[in-house]
Amino acid sequence: MHLTLTQIGNSVGVILPKEVLARLNARKGDKLFLTETPDGYALTQYDAEVEEQIKSAEKGMARYRNTLRLLADS
Repeated sequence: MHLTLTQIGNSVGVILPKEVLARLNARKGDKLFLTETPDGYALTQYDAEVEEQIKSAEKGMARYRNTLRLLADS
């Protein structure tokens, strides 16, 4: 797909076609993440850092399940 760089104020931006926005499930104001890959770059809504934090939280919740249950009941 062909994208064109355009001047936006003092910055340069890319206008994404509506088909791309639909596939990304993105709208105006959403945050997207540009990740460098071995083949170039990938633009996604996925944030690898947040995914890592969620996995750590799930691990802690599983380990302290009974304690968390007791705290929730109090």
